[in-house]
Amino acid sequence: MRKIITLLAVVLANLALEAQVKTPQSSPLAKIDQVVGMTNVQIEYSRPSAKGRTVYGDLVPFGKNWRTGANANTTISFSEDVTIGGKQLKKGKYALFTTPRADSWDVIFYTETNNWGLPAQWDESKVALKTTVKPETLNKSVESFSIFLNNLSNDSGVLELSWERTMVSVPFNVPTQEAALKSIEKTLAGPSAGDYFSAAQYFYQTNGDMNKALTWINNAVSMTPSGNDTPFWYLRLKSLIQAKAGDKKGAIATAKESLALSVKAGNADYEKMNKDSISEWSK
Repeated sequence: MRKIITLLAVVLANLALEAQVKTPQSSPLAKIDQVVGMTNVQIEYSRPSAKGRTVYGDLVPFGKNWRTGANANTTISFSEDVTIGGKQLKKGKYALFTTPRADSWDVIFYTETNNWGLPAQWDESKVALKTTVKPETLNKSVESFSIFLNNLSNDSGVLELSWERTMVSVPFNVPTQEAALKSIEKTLAGPSAGDYFSAAQYFYQTNGDMNKALTWINNAVSMTPSGNDTPFWYLRLKSLIQAKAGDKKGAIATAKESLALSVKAGNADYEKMNKDSISEWSK
């Protein structure tokens, strides 16, 4: 009987742990992931609803900073530097705050993003960018606070904040031409040393053509800038490829080069690996 009571208590305890109450969020979380030109823009925010209340000038007072949503900070991130209101905003993640007024809004990009609502202590040094825009009156009421990214082009987009009968639009420009030119120049310049190293490493690890792998790692080694030491990990890979290709004499010579450079760099792991390989290949 005692065992049955004990077992029943354990079962009830487990059921209590699993039976967690789940209810809808009053301000559900929303996420936006949008590419504008060649810039990734991500937004995360919570969406309060009006529920018959007057929003601006009442629920959200005029002239005071607003969290611009509900719950944790509304955040926006850009993968590249962007331009807003003629000012540059560095790539990164920002909390989005606003100061609503009847005839104008301040839109603020704040570097600290881990607040619940507004910061306990406002710090002007953390304001990365502030721009002022005019609100527009909508002909239809928006029940739930909404953020959109609209009017997308290769070079620009518009951040839109809508709630009740008010919409605020914040145009921004992205550096698409600059990013595209960099990509074009890099591609036309040909593979980098790192590209050759990665290709050689892949062929080595997958037992591909060792002659091709050796050609690629030699290309990587040859691209070492004049006056700089060849990366010891490049030489380490070359020695492994040579050994797998059957050239143990060449592998030992290359491993000795890698060993000397790894000792110079103070990398004990590569020092040991090279010593172990030299010993193995010398047998």
